[in-house]
Amino acid sequence: MKLFALLMVALLVTSEAHAFILDEEVFSQKSYDSLAPRDEYGPLHQGKAFNSTDLAPRYHVRFPYYFKAPEQLILEPAYVGALQRDLHRLGYYCGPIDGFFSVEVSDAIAHLQKNYSMRVTGTLTDPVRRALHLP
Repeated sequence: MKLFALLMVALLVTSEAHAFILDEEVFSQKSYDSLAPRDEYGPLHQGKAFNSTDLAPRYHVRFPYYFKAPEQLILEPAYVGALQRDLHRLGYYCGPIDGFFSVEVSDAIAHLQKNYSMRVTGTLTDPVRRALHLP
C-alpha cells in the first residue's frame, strides 16, 4: 500500500514537472515590419536577409527539377541562388547570393565534394544535389 502511494506521488511530481502554461504570445500573430514592401496579399518578404534571387521565376513544386540536367540547372538563377544559399549555410561559400554560377561557387562545390569524400570535379552533380538536399 505504501509502495502504491509512493508511486502515485512520484507520478504526480513528474507530471507537474512536465506541465506548462500556454502563453498568449504563442498564439498571437507574428508582427510584420511596417516598412516591408507589400502587395494585395500582404508583405512580400519577411526573412532576415533579402537576396536578389528570392523573386526569380521558379517552379512551385520540386519534381520538375529532378528531370533537368545539371547543365540546365546552373543556368537558372533561382536554382543557383538556392545552391549558393545552402553552400553558404554550410560554410563553403562566402560570396554574394546573386544566382550566377561563378568560379567561387565551383570552388565551394569542390570543397564540399572533398569533405564528403566524393569525386572532386567542382561541378554540380547528383551527389552534390543530394548532399545539399536540393532537387
